[in-house]
Amino acid sequence: MMRELQYPFSAAKVAELKAGERVVVSGLVFTGRDRLHRHLADGGACPVDLTDGALYHCGPVVAREGGAWVVRAAGPTTSLRQESYMSGILERCRLRVIIGKGGMGEGTREACAKHGCVYLQAVGGAASVIAASVEKVGQVHLLKEFGSTEAMWELHVKGLEAVVTIDASGRSLHDRVRSASRRALRNVLNPQPKRKRPGARK
Repeated sequence: MMRELQYPFSAAKVAELKAGERVVVSGLVFTGRDRLHRHLADGGACPVDLTDGALYHCGPVVAREGGAWVVRAAGPTTSLRQESYMSGILERCRLRVIIGKGGMGEGTREACAKHGCVYLQAVGGAASVIAASVEKVGQVHLLKEFGSTEAMWELHVKGLEAVVTIDASGRSLHDRVRSASRRALRNVLNPQPKRKRPGARK
């Protein structure tokens, strides 16, 4: 079963989500890549109020058609690049949702638990599929300063699918997967000898 997550993403809504659950996100989502994160971490002004909002690690491919912006591709970029910035941004901007690819580190996990935020992993390699969930593009911020890919886009989405991999209690699906992988690797490298059943013939 998929949980629905609708903007604004309140603390109460986010707290209900558990690591490992699948969600569909609808409403307003802001994009942000390396330059935006560095700008915010250095104390630069945020062009929008991100309170109870979502920041999507994405550099969309956007075209101008008939006087409106149209998203052609909107795949997630690797989130770990923003790890050094994320804790401070969560504290300052009061975000509730991070969306990206590949997971984040211990600092972000702790910050999610402290500030009531979740990390959602979108599907990598599905840029055109995710673009289809974008119903409308609102404003674009810092376009002249950062360029199209690094600008902050306001995307109105419906039905963007993702998986909760860090929840607001600090539980991490990435940690569970790593632990299970380590156990499986130990079993492969150091297989336990089979025990003989009592009474079995030699």
